[in-house]
Amino acid sequence: MRILQIGADRSKRGILYPGTPAFKRQEAYAKKFGHLDIVAFSRKKDGATFVDAGPLQVFPTSSLSRLLYTCYAVHIARTLPKPDVVSAQDPFETGFTAWLIARITGAPLHVQVHTDFLSPAYAQLSPVNRIRVRLAGFVLRRAARIRVVSERIRKSLGKNYHLSSTVSVLPIFADIERMRGAADASITSRFNRFNTRILVVSRLEPEKNVALALRAFASSAPSDSCLIVVGTGTEKVSLQHFAKRLNVAERVFFEGEHDSAPYYSLADLVLCTSRYEGYGLVIIEALAAGKPVLSTDVGIAREAGAIVTTEQDFAQDLRKWFENGPRTGELKEYPYKNFDEYVQAYCDDIARCIQAK
Repeated sequence: MRILQIGADRSKRGILYPGTPAFKRQEAYAKKFGHLDIVAFSRKKDGATFVDAGPLQVFPTSSLSRLLYTCYAVHIARTLPKPDVVSAQDPFETGFTAWLIARITGAPLHVQVHTDFLSPAYAQLSPVNRIRVRLAGFVLRRAARIRVVSERIRKSLGKNYHLSSTVSVLPIFADIERMRGAADASITSRFNRFNTRILVVSRLEPEKNVALALRAFASSAPSDSCLIVVGTGTEKVSLQHFAKRLNVAERVFFEGEHDSAPYYSLADLVLCTSRYEGYGLVIIEALAAGKPVLSTDVGIAREAGAIVTTEQDFAQDLRKWFENGPRTGELKEYPYKNFDEYVQAYCDDIARCIQAK
């Protein structure tokens, strides 16, 4: 099969850069399909270049503006051999672009949904998100097949849309074995002076609501505990200032973007404060590492075995955890035995679009 995928991950850990986890996943898909072309939204300033990795080829749009992503992507797609399936990373801008290309080529459209975009919190976050919700309805109604990452999203789509296409639940792959026992003595030694170590692994963006973790920590955590934040994003500086205003800056550590596995090893509790999640990979990883998770009711939290609370009760429930909460976590729901099983399920789902055509 020849698959054409439209993607939008511009991060340095994304599909534009060989060697990243995202790129390696695409290489595995490409070997299974036979050929995978990826047209990836990117800006000229990203410096991304065409990558030929045998059955996988990645074409960055290198656009001068975000507004030109679709035009550049369609132009590139016209130069490629006709695909058997066009797959979109999301039902928003990439979904609309994939739909245009599917119309031009006559190929069936496969759409992936990684975000719980029908959560009220999603639309409330920005005017752009409200437009995306409407755009998603247009795209999803025209898909041959839809892949979602959680049962929560599947039910949400069924409640809000009358879809004739099949919606399959295919969770994200997590390398859960790597999360177990991945200690790093050089990292652990830096936090040995604290009796309890609370961990947040997250992009520092508005929807992740990391400020809630800071407020809860400041009001509920004893003085011999620390909060470790792994991740980066546009809110990093404001969150650092917020920690100072809460008088906990000396016990809050912003580590930046790192491999999260060694941090799970040293943590006593992991916090997830998101306003919405499609799945919640951090929840899965932390529980797989045997760590308890205190989470808002998002994504897979409830099914996976996290301690679920509300934003209003987060600080109170964190205090309860310090008093007598569980010191170990157990992963209750995870569908894959290994990476190969996940790759097979992913490729089979896209291949079924041909049958549905």
